[in-house]
Amino acid sequence: MGQVNVLDHPLIQHKLTHIRDYRTGTKAFRELVDEVATLMAFEITRHLPLEEIEIETPVCKAKAYQLAGKKLGIIPILRAGLGMVDGMLNLIPAAKVGHVGLYRDPETLKPVEYYCKLPSDIQERELIVVDPMLATGGSASAALTLLKEKGAVNMKLMCLIAAPEGVEQVKKDHPDIDIYLGALDEKLNEHGYIVPGLGDAGDRLFGTK
Repeated sequence: MGQVNVLDHPLIQHKLTHIRDYRTGTKAFRELVDEVATLMAFEITRHLPLEEIEIETPVCKAKAYQLAGKKLGIIPILRAGLGMVDGMLNLIPAAKVGHVGLYRDPETLKPVEYYCKLPSDIQERELIVVDPMLATGGSASAALTLLKEKGAVNMKLMCLIAAPEGVEQVKKDHPDIDIYLGALDEKLNEHGYIVPGLGDAGDRLFGTK
């Protein structure tokens, strides 16, 4: 059964405060999202398996540890998910990056797929699906369904901010998926925006309206 993990590290919470602030401009917003993604990647990779090896330091031979051949993949949900990729690659540069393009129909609030390009070996990788916002949960759930159909068997979902409704939707549709959040907010409003949230993550990342 998947678990919901709110990453309450002080640095994550501090930076989220500035991300939420409407006075934060595009450049600073983008940099902060990048930094929080790195911090969250540190937490989400905490349980990666290690193997013991022998190395030689300038002083002597020693036993040390390295990642046990774990293949990772980062899958941003376009477009806002792109803002989290570089921050994660700063920490795990060998990860492959795939892309899933979904947009939310403004009338129905349902996700519509328009693009999908993935590593050829996703069935062998632990995938981290990233999107700054988990609002209704429709896009994230649709992306996870699509990835499962393409052969993915090991996935985690990572979002900066979520609404309870979105968390419940993903848990209902994908009870096997662990969810990692920077914050779990109060609710969705009548327009499908997270309250208090941070507005439209894509618009704030890319300076569009």
